[in-house]
Amino acid sequence: MGTQHTKGGFTLPGESGYEKLTLELAEKWGADVIRDSDGTVLSDEILNSGYGIYSTICIIRDHNEWAKKNTDKLQQTFLMTQPKIAEDTFLTFHLLDDFFDQQFRVNDSSDSMKYWQVFDRTTGREISSNFWTYEKEAGNVIVNNAIPFHRYTVSFLAYRIWEEISMYNHTTNNWDKEHLMQIDPVYPETQEYMINWLTNWCETHPATTVVRFTSMFYNFVWIWGSNEKNRNLFTDWGSYDFTVSPRMLDAFAEKFGYKLTAEDFINKGSLHVTHMPPVKTQRDYMDFVNSFVVSFGRKLVDIVHNYGKKAYVFYDDSWVGVEPYSKRFKDFNFDGLIKCVFSGYEVRLCAGANIETKEIRLHPYLFPVGLGGLPTFAPGGDPTRDAKEYWNHTRRALLRAKIDRIGLGGYLHLVENYPDFVDYIAKISDEFRTIRDLHTNGGPKTIGVKVAVLHSWGSLRSWTLSGHFHETYMNDLIHVNEALSGLPVDVDYISFEDVKSTDLSQYKIIINAGAAGSAWSGGDNWKDDSLEEILTKWVFEGGTFIGINEPSAVNGYDQNFRLASILGVDKDTIDKVCHGKWSYDIKAIDGLIPDGAYVPKRCSVHLTNGKAEVILEKDSSPVLTVNNFGKGKGIYLSTFETTPINNRLLLNIILFGSNLSFDTTYITDNANTECAYFPNDKKLIVINNSDSIQSTTVKTEFGDIHFENIAPFDTIIKEL
Repeated sequence: MGTQHTKGGFTLPGESGYEKLTLELAEKWGADVIRDSDGTVLSDEILNSGYGIYSTICIIRDHNEWAKKNTDKLQQTFLMTQPKIAEDTFLTFHLLDDFFDQQFRVNDSSDSMKYWQVFDRTTGREISSNFWTYEKEAGNVIVNNAIPFHRYTVSFLAYRIWEEISMYNHTTNNWDKEHLMQIDPVYPETQEYMINWLTNWCETHPATTVVRFTSMFYNFVWIWGSNEKNRNLFTDWGSYDFTVSPRMLDAFAEKFGYKLTAEDFINKGSLHVTHMPPVKTQRDYMDFVNSFVVSFGRKLVDIVHNYGKKAYVFYDDSWVGVEPYSKRFKDFNFDGLIKCVFSGYEVRLCAGANIETKEIRLHPYLFPVGLGGLPTFAPGGDPTRDAKEYWNHTRRALLRAKIDRIGLGGYLHLVENYPDFVDYIAKISDEFRTIRDLHTNGGPKTIGVKVAVLHSWGSLRSWTLSGHFHETYMNDLIHVNEALSGLPVDVDYISFEDVKSTDLSQYKIIINAGAAGSAWSGGDNWKDDSLEEILTKWVFEGGTFIGINEPSAVNGYDQNFRLASILGVDKDTIDKVCHGKWSYDIKAIDGLIPDGAYVPKRCSVHLTNGKAEVILEKDSSPVLTVNNFGKGKGIYLSTFETTPINNRLLLNIILFGSNLSFDTTYITDNANTECAYFPNDKKLIVINNSDSIQSTTVKTEFGDIHFENIAPFDTIIKEL
């Protein structure tokens, strides 16, 4: 790419005291907007320098003075004690023994205690409140008439007295600051306070052009334990547990006509993990909270608009209830969505939202250490290397879907000793603007295939599972999402209900990936017989079903996989241990498996009728198979792991399943590289996804075009 820098679409974190650095980098990186970050302010020199100004507000945090006077308006959650075994006919629980006492305080008001529950977990029965008592001073629950050697638990409501992001920042950075609390807008008094606070804020910040809400009201769930050896008791990016309060639960009962209990949230101690299929009470409650968050959130957005400012929302931290793919999201009337990204699928999550401006916050953040605790802008860190690796993931997705803006967050002064990082950000900023402008003139060419990803959440969880690319254990689908984010195909996310109400003929490929019982494989959804009938017919008429790990798995049938007849394989289980297995030969499909591609073994399967062709095996177990079924195919993978080469393997499988040639136009012949062609501008972009020099050839309607010696992680643009 050329050395002439372009300008626009870049948000720079400024810093008071570093005005010269701020304005120099704004020029070098082509920024048109300067923002503040948590813990930084912008001086008048920066505010009056002619740039747009983003100001960050967290509407539920930084209100300790009010919070201390209204401690009954703090946010809450249900907690459950660790099970205890009765050795006598009574049992004592100190409620907060298991939990971080700086995070929680018991809510023992009468409104709260009507939701408390004690369970005999041995029998699964709730213990009547006649048989347990609460000692307020000691914070103890005494269970009477206990059955010796049965297990008991207590579920109760607790105030959260330290906002979790503040808590994380304090403990990670060893801050010596006041603990910030979070206030709950479910109360009219809190709403009045927030409205007055925001109105005053807008009046006293005339230079601000965009108010960046650090999400809305409720944080993702993060429960800390009392023991440092098990500090992280529970984390779920998509859980709604931190929205509960007696007031919210009472209002829910009034609206839906039935009451929720502690157990509806605690769920025998498992809680309702986003990775598990949602149940009706969970869906109803999520819908109720989403409605509240949107309705009150809209009032705050209207205040911002009344002062002539734009309102953007940051889709991280307190995002719960903000669902960008919910039917109500447009009702917020936000002007922009900002998503911090580690990966390509997070780029696609942002790009697919129904909103005017889509902005991504690049990594690494300008912090001394990263999210995992490793040094970034600190001795031992290499932020330029980190930036290249993150850009490598995000760039693939940027080629496929339009993002309007990029930016950084954190403390700008940290870059002073890293001139190579400064230069690299300038380079990728120019790359971004070039790619963005190509999208403006029309999208990139695809192979003409529409893929549906089938799971319990459907479109509500498009391009995500439950958080960043950190939870990779048993999550085949997060790897599939990452691969798909940069492939030349159109992707929809559909639910099991959608299968029954949608015209599936629009899809050439349907992917179902995940562990048995998970939301992603589907669990008990597969007990609906019509699903097997509909999908079997769809494949028979020409569709290709790609099943990964334990697709369509459910107990109670003659097959462990409901779609085993389509796939030609089924899971090895104990009830088949005495049955014989089909032997097989390895079948080579020319061009399907790129050099260096691999499929690890996660699920052990056997052939059902011997007709499926085994393409790859591991430890004498098929890990990649193809089964012709009617006019269509069933393709099985034991699991999928995203790498540049494996991403090409998935593309090849999609091509093969769509009866298309591997030698189609606008696909590079080197799997370490990828390309995108923008026909309206006749521009071909080739990217090197590897850390070594690569060469590649692209077949086009203008002839074969060769690219020699592409530098590691580099981008080449050619006009055809």
